[in-house]
Amino acid sequence: MWEIYEHRRLSKALSKLPETILKRYEKWKDIVSISGPRGLRTIKGFNDESLSGKWTGYRSSRLGKQYRIIYQVEAQEILIYVIDITAHDYRRK
Repeated sequence: MWEIYEHRRLSKALSKLPETILKRYEKWKDIVSISGPRGLRTIKGFNDESLSGKWTGYRSSRLGKQYRIIYQVEAQEILIYVIDITAHDYRRK
């Protein structure tokens, strides 16, 4: 079983998201908590991939055409740390 931790500023971002994206995020959390990032890679709709450049060490999953979730895997099978849900804007803040 995987644990999912959300960044403290994520709650503010979640309040501004459309309902369909929120539902998709809840589904994403269900899949990750059961089977981790490996489970996301089996579902093509999430288009889970590792990031490069400034975001080396992080991963991204698609929640819709526009929205992506950026997360980091810690301790190889124990912890998922959700950094942000963004409208496909990967600039670090």
